[in-house]
Amino acid sequence: MSAGETVWPEDLAADIDRSGPVPLYFQVSSRLEAAIRSGEIPPGSRLENEIAIAERLGLSRPTIRRAIQELVDKGLLVRRRGVGTQVVQGQVTRQVELTSLYEDLQNARQEPATRVLDLEVRPATDEVAQALGIAVGADILYLRRLRFTGTTPVAILENTLPVDFADITPAQLEARGLYQILRGRGVAISVAKQKIGARRTHGDESELLDIDRGGPVLTMQRIAFDNSGRAVEVGHHCYRPDMYSFETTVVAR
Repeated sequence: MSAGETVWPEDLAADIDRSGPVPLYFQVSSRLEAAIRSGEIPPGSRLENEIAIAERLGLSRPTIRRAIQELVDKGLLVRRRGVGTQVVQGQVTRQVELTSLYEDLQNARQEPATRVLDLEVRPATDEVAQALGIAVGADILYLRRLRFTGTTPVAILENTLPVDFADITPAQLEARGLYQILRGRGVAISVAKQKIGARRTHGDESELLDIDRGGPVLTMQRIAFDNSGRAVEVGHHCYRPDMYSFETTVVAR
């Protein structure tokens, strides 16, 4: 079966014990989870609707609904408006290090893609001016991008850079990660101040990320400095929590 196809493998429920002590929903969810984790049902595949599955297996719709919800709660399935229930792409786990999302996706052997939503020179706000060490109202380059893995949106990336990077083009941003572009221009980013948090979506974020309006997103704010100590990038990013996580190592003193 291929990604995107509507699926329910017949043999997943062939040995369901309808009279034993193990709940039926748990038997269904366990078999479905094993098929997803093994790759038998690939990322992006859609499941039949609950009514069709219940009729196919001779089980009740509440049983199927609970089985599917178990896997939604585990992050293996996601319910999408206008699409149905779909197997999620593999989640990207990001070490809390100085890397870019584009590189994280490449390292996870996923297919990064970018849509440039905004790219313009604009006046620096108080916050941006303070972060970049420039005058309020001075020109800066503002860019906003939607990052995908395959066809699935993962994050909205907002970045502000000094105006001397204003010649960066949409084509460059669609082909490469921002840090790759900066390194190609001789900028060596050596350290960053970073804050990770969470909030609810606002504005057009839920539509862009294909999640429920007001749903939760992970956030990261970053100010990156080159090896001379100059601030070269301010980032405000938000990530789908079912597609992305941060990981760090804690050492006892």
